[in-house]
Amino acid sequence: MRWDNLADNPAKITKSDAGALFAADAVTTRTFDTPEFRGITFHEIRARSIVNRVPGASRMPFEWTVNPYRGCSHACVYCFARKTHSYLDLDTGLGFDSQIVVKVNAPELVRRELTSGRWHGAHIAMGTNVDCYQRAEGRYRLMPGILTALRDHANPFSILTKGTLILRDLELLRQAAEVTEVGVSVSVGFTDPELWRTVEPGTPSPERRLDVVRTLSEHGIGCGVLMAPVIPFLGDRPDQLRATVRAIAAAGATSVTPLVLHLRPGAREWFMEWLGRHHPGLVGRYERLYADGAYAPKSYQRRITRHVHELAAEYGIGPSYRGTPRALAAPAGPQPPPASEPTQLTLL
Repeated sequence: MRWDNLADNPAKITKSDAGALFAADAVTTRTFDTPEFRGITFHEIRARSIVNRVPGASRMPFEWTVNPYRGCSHACVYCFARKTHSYLDLDTGLGFDSQIVVKVNAPELVRRELTSGRWHGAHIAMGTNVDCYQRAEGRYRLMPGILTALRDHANPFSILTKGTLILRDLELLRQAAEVTEVGVSVSVGFTDPELWRTVEPGTPSPERRLDVVRTLSEHGIGCGVLMAPVIPFLGDRPDQLRATVRAIAAAGATSVTPLVLHLRPGAREWFMEWLGRHHPGLVGRYERLYADGAYAPKSYQRRITRHVHELAAEYGIGPSYRGTPRALAAPAGPQPPPASEPTQLTLL
């Protein structure tokens, strides 16, 4: 995938543009001199498509996604999506945090694609690549149009976010849930404030994210928590896990699903550079733990998952079920049993 392929007017791309980072007629670059956007550049494009099929080899428990943005000002040092910036010849480090691609026609594309005769109403997941409620959404307001289209077509969907801005669209979520399955999950991997400030510097604090869970719950919207990532040697002590699960339960979460940090190419290099600066004594331990690839050993994953599930049961919440969206109103009929094996998704 190249930058040119994101444009909806490929016929205008000249031979001299081929392979260029920016197609001349496809991109508008903007910067805004406001505190919340200082140092961030927005590349506005008109995309050719927005409802994308997940590759068959993916571990994702869904088939279709909508991602109105590329790059993310949350600046999480571990974000697996960093690699996708390289597909556009953009930097996967600071560039991923500050060069944000905005698909300004996303709402109209969603509506158009949902009305296509080829579309049969499959579940659509959002927030699975970069956060659809990152700071840029406060200015571009793409999600209200997307949610309205999904509501109007009664198309099931789910949202995963670290952003508090989702509360702006609470009424749209309620309306959509009256006609289709709607799932909402908030990502909170830990509650340690010092860890948060260094590893997720552009996100709302864990406390504010848990306030989102609490507010959604108070308005009748069941909200699960993706406890991700659990960061080895920094956020995996028993007391840290207990504090996080306790806070998640107190916020009224319907479920908690732990996911251990994984380090894909692109994210791995950036994370290890961060680790060397902030925790140099852990570099060797990480090299050994992740010696076989992007994932920690299954024995470690199982131990963390088992511990979190035990804590969740103690505090009165249970694990979420793989692939099951969280609806505002619980569906009738028996519910599936909890999975016996730990769930390892590649969401964060």
